[in-house]
Amino acid sequence: MLTGLAPVQVSAQPLQPAAQPTYSDLADLSDAAQLVVRAKVNKQVKVDPERAVGVAPGYARLYIEAETQALIAGNVPLGQGLRYLVDVPLDAKGKVPKLKKSEVILFARTVPGRPGQIQLIAPDSQLPWSAELEGRLRPILAALAAPDAPPEVSGIRDALSVAGNLSGESETQVFLRTPNGAPLALSVVRRPGLAPAWGVSYSEIVDQAVRAPQPQTLGWYRLACFLPASLPPAANLSPNQVDRARAEADYRFVLQQLGPCERTRKPPVI
Repeated sequence: MLTGLAPVQVSAQPLQPAAQPTYSDLADLSDAAQLVVRAKVNKQVKVDPERAVGVAPGYARLYIEAETQALIAGNVPLGQGLRYLVDVPLDAKGKVPKLKKSEVILFARTVPGRPGQIQLIAPDSQLPWSAELEGRLRPILAALAAPDAPPEVSGIRDALSVAGNLSGESETQVFLRTPNGAPLALSVVRRPGLAPAWGVSYSEIVDQAVRAPQPQTLGWYRLACFLPASLPPAANLSPNQVDRARAEADYRFVLQQLGPCERTRKPPVI
């Protein structure tokens, strides 16, 4: 029955069950998924341990047959019946949880040539459905699908800090790399007697009217979760040591303003 079924994507590290996924967790899963499905579990079968390669300790691999309740995101044909493999944590007694009749949200991709079969993007990319969780998820999916969605960050291209005409006046610009070459830059402006101001530009021309992204938004996530921990020395094109030090300080300031990228799970390997 299980022959030929596409495996889950195995993580190199054991995963710990998370009571509540963070914004970054949901954005990780949504960004990596080809489709997001609400489904109802009709049948579960535990896969024999000798056939469940790569399952983390404290977990079991299940073969699931489920019924599609809604295609929350994705533009691929999807039938009513679904089949997939998933790794689930054992309960306190070491038993496999009973999922039959429960509703779940699946972050997955289709399997070419196998109608009705899907492949989860990660061992823990099946989440218990709730109206609250779906309510948190839909704005993330809408932001990812928007024509003006903030681009991904793949690194730092270069940075430049220059002093102004007044003492304590300066501007630092950090130009970021994106996978598709879309423009993306950080700007930090300092004025005498004022708190430093920073923002993000999504155009080729960086002006001082840019704004910082709001926390728990896609623009925030792209930066907080994927910016390097420090400004690479080779990317710092500031003309002298004072300017270079200020560029580094301004970059640290941006990271501090963004705050940590809080995750309860490992991001999927795409």
